[in-house]
Amino acid sequence: MDPDRIPAEFPAPSFRGAQEHALHDINDAFAAGNEVVLVRAPTGSGKSLLARSIMGAARTVEAAEPREATGAYYTTPQVSQLDDVATDELLDDLNVIRGKSNYACVLPGEHDTPVDRAPCARQRGFDCSIQHRCPYFSDRSIASSRRFAAMTLAYFMQTAGSEVFGKRDVVVIDEAHGLAEWAEMYATIELTPDRVPVWEDVGVPDVSGESGGRGGGRESGGSRNGDGGGNGDGNADHGQLDRTARFVEQLRDACERAKDELVGRPELEPAEVARRDRLQELIGELGWFLEDYRDPQSPTTWVVDQPGGEGTAITIKPLDPARYLKHTVWDRGNRFALLSATILSKEAFCRGVGLDPSDVALVDVEHTFPLENRPLYDVTQGKMTYEHRAETIPRIAELVVRLMARHPDEKGLIHAHSYAIAEQLADRLRDRGVAPRVRSHTKATRDDELEVWKASDDPEVFVSVKMEEALDLRDELCRWQVICKAPYLNTNDSRVERRLEEGQWAWYHRAALRTVIQACGRVVRAPDDHGTTYLADDSLLDLFERARADTPPWFADQIAAMGTPDLPAADPAAALSGIDATPTAAAAAGGGAVDAETEARITSDDTATNGSTADGSTGSGSTNRDAGTGTTSSGTSGTSTGGGGGAETRSERDAKRRNDHPLSDVWGDG
Repeated sequence: MDPDRIPAEFPAPSFRGAQEHALHDINDAFAAGNEVVLVRAPTGSGKSLLARSIMGAARTVEAAEPREATGAYYTTPQVSQLDDVATDELLDDLNVIRGKSNYACVLPGEHDTPVDRAPCARQRGFDCSIQHRCPYFSDRSIASSRRFAAMTLAYFMQTAGSEVFGKRDVVVIDEAHGLAEWAEMYATIELTPDRVPVWEDVGVPDVSGESGGRGGGRESGGSRNGDGGGNGDGNADHGQLDRTARFVEQLRDACERAKDELVGRPELEPAEVARRDRLQELIGELGWFLEDYRDPQSPTTWVVDQPGGEGTAITIKPLDPARYLKHTVWDRGNRFALLSATILSKEAFCRGVGLDPSDVALVDVEHTFPLENRPLYDVTQGKMTYEHRAETIPRIAELVVRLMARHPDEKGLIHAHSYAIAEQLADRLRDRGVAPRVRSHTKATRDDELEVWKASDDPEVFVSVKMEEALDLRDELCRWQVICKAPYLNTNDSRVERRLEEGQWAWYHRAALRTVIQACGRVVRAPDDHGTTYLADDSLLDLFERARADTPPWFADQIAAMGTPDLPAADPAAALSGIDATPTAAAAAGGGAVDAETEARITSDDTATNGSTADGSTGSGSTNRDAGTGTTSSGTSGTSTGGGGGAETRSERDAKRRNDHPLSDVWGDG
């Protein structure tokens, strides 16, 4: 790598904001001998362009010795981020490669078949005469032979050890803040009936060792050489993990036999190809667990969940899988640049990904967006913890109506945190007569509804789940947003539970703050852009206090400048004034109280989705709470008429139109 080339490799015709200064700082950091440089760049600072500049400093083939690594990788955990790179004209020399399932076979009669189910995957010894035209193999060949290859982090990890995608001189990881968590998730082994093709052929024991396999048991333990993993009973932990390891050995043998039987056949059906590939994947996962667990030098701590006992699903999870990252990431390059807006603590981040902080440089990129363009507002309505959200959700719905009246002609985004909260909030907005302006989504319709909302010319309000990251809502795409709940991690997750048992509360608060900062960056994407973020959960204010030491200065400035806005009344007519729809007075009263059935559903859904959120918050009083919640300014809220289609939300109206369309059977919606 030649760091001095970094500024000159900038792909845009001119610099914006602090980009030029940042590139010189990155140059200096690599020139000082650092193999890893963390680039903490605020949202909207043009991280992809900085990434391309760093990649441009990689050793070229012409300047390299035969055995020296050349070229660069760009990788990101976010599929949408890779999509943006693929369509950016300034980054057209980054050659994108995706997994086989993203490409269709081009053989006659196979055009609807993904490449991972094509004849080359189904038939032993199949020789494809047009492989050179295959979109997957074509993209793979180009990406592997050209100077710059771009791929998702999942694909990057999957190709570890590949002869096609070997070691390169420079690796750039964009949106790198979640690298440790991503590695943990990627290395997790889920043994369930739908993920283990030989499930019916093996007897699944109660790995906790408790007779009767009582439900709800969470068993966890350290690696074989560990100290009990913090539970105070190392022998018990090792017994649990030993039982898990013995079962894993038996399961791997069963998978090997089933795979060998399939591999021996001359031709396979698509379903059999899927079974064979899953068996091969599972064999690798189980083998890695056994190898790591038996290694007395391994730093990995393993936790095992089997809440249902004997015969039920088992999940094997690694904590801080630094060893896993070594062969999937750190062995893949000579120099690394890790970019993110939210690497909040250099030391904690490095420990989590297996790096020595003393060997890593940190470059902070200045935030150049005017503070007045990115305001935070305290509109807290109560606590959204497990015990309180049933009474707080109606208040937030009332708040959203007031915000819709404040922004009648502007799109809004609601960060609901979970599908249970999103559903309840959408129902409450329907009760208040503003459904015609509301769009929501399910897990299955998430991407489609997002694209429709972005393309709409109307000031729709999108009730969303898990859209805090990798979403570019510049300018009129969105002008305001609401964060409904402090995004604490699920304490029912055994990894989270273990860390909190060990007192890692700073990590817990950093993770939530990171998500809040990411969310705030969705609606302000350039120095001349502007967007407002409203905070509806009391626990967010407590989070800011608890995570103050890890808060970037530029975000601390936003918190310090936070105020309480004057909001209009919760008038459905004003909320709908920007679209062709009007509320009626015929609907039932808004009703601040929650009926028993609704409260039970909220409680049940949130337990399944989020667990009890032990956020450690103080329960500070809201500064903006209305005394009489659940009613509009007139005391009632109505269904809507006009262009909105009654009490239907935008999503429901669109689905109905598709189902009623004469071509719905062709589209597959009928």
